[in-house]
Order: sequence, then structure tokens, then C-alpha cells
Amino acid sequence: MKSDTQLRADIQAELEWDPAVASAGVGVVVDHGVVTLTGHLGSYAEKLAAERAVLRVRGVKALAVEISVKLAAGFERTDADIAQAVEHALAWNVQVPRDAVKPMVEGGWVTLAGEVEWDYQRQAAESTVRNLLGITGITNLVKIKLQTCSADVERQVQDALIRVFRGEPRQVAIDVAGSQIVLRGKVRSWAELEAVCGAVWSAPGVVSVVNELAVEA
Repeated sequence: MKSDTQLRADIQAELEWDPAVASAGVGVVVDHGVVTLTGHLGSYAEKLAAERAVLRVRGVKALAVEISVKLAAGFERTDADIAQAVEHALAWNVQVPRDAVKPMVEGGWVTLAGEVEWDYQRQAAESTVRNLLGITGITNLVKIKLQTCSADVERQVQDALIRVFRGEPRQVAIDVAGSQIVLRGKVRSWAELEAVCGAVWSAPGVVSVVNELAVEA
């Protein structure tokens, strides 16, 4: 298991390696595998890139992000300009159902509301707007329409996990309660955790996922 000192060094190296991140603006604190990022970055997209870089590093057990977005002079946009850009971007994305997602902008922070049928549509709405100029943050409140899971959804999810892990998934338990799935157990990395959650969200009828998985040190 990595020491906090070694993990911090690996994270700093990964941040410096990623060309999408101005690593000089990011502070890294590690305490028993729990990582906290501090500092200021010039865009919301860059903040997300820093988060993704950290989660790629093996040994990260949890991540807290205390980075604020401070737009450089000349890059500020009015809320009206941002709202119009968000609306146009959503309209041009074929994965987002037309008129299903309604944006609201306040102080550069975008809130998405509405209702869609699948999680990938909800995620597509967020990914569509996260790189737009002037955005300081996003809150995704888009809901998934209430549906009924098929009777064999647990088997379908298990089959999907077997395909993901190329064999029996390790220490992952699945509990189905109506349209909600609860995940418990352990995975080896954040990449595995995301793969499990992605497989579960693809099951028909799933409206919510409670993620109680732990990342092993």
C-alpha cells in the first residue's frame, strides 16, 4: 500500500503530466488515502480534468474538491449569454431529447432540470455544457422517469459485470429494490467503480443507484 507521501507525489506527477490541467494552480493534501484538492483554476472544464487526473492514480480512496473557478479577465460572460449558449448546445446534441432539459444560470453556475428516460441522456446533457465558456459550475437535477425494472434485472446486471470484468466480478453485491439498485462490496480502483456503475445504469428500468462500493487501498 502506498504511503500518503508517495500517493501525493504520484498525484502531483499525474497533474503535471495532464496537458489539460494548469497544475501550478492546484494544491494536493493526502490523509490516509483521502485526497483533497485546493486552489483556483481558470475554467470548469479544467477543474473536471484535475478531478479525473487524480482518480486515475491508484491508491486514491476518496476525493474532496475545494477548487474554485476564477475566470480570466476577458472570459467573463453574462448569465443571459451563457443560458443561450447552453440552450443551443443542448438542442444540437442528438443524445438529449428535445425540450426535455431546462437550464437555469445564476452567477455562471448552470442548473439543469427536467426528466429523461435513461441515465446516459442525463449525463449527455451535463457533458454537453461543461466545456462552454464562462461556466463556473454545474448542478445536474435532471431526473429519470419512473419505470419498473424487469424481473430478471439482477441477472442482467450480473451478466454485464461479468463481461466488464472478463469473469466473475469480485466482491460486488447487487440488491434490487423496485427501480433502485444498491451496490455493496469492494473494487480495486476508481476505474473499476465507474465500470460497475456504468453497467448498472444501463439496465432497463433503473431510476437510481445507491453506491456503497469501497475502493481498496
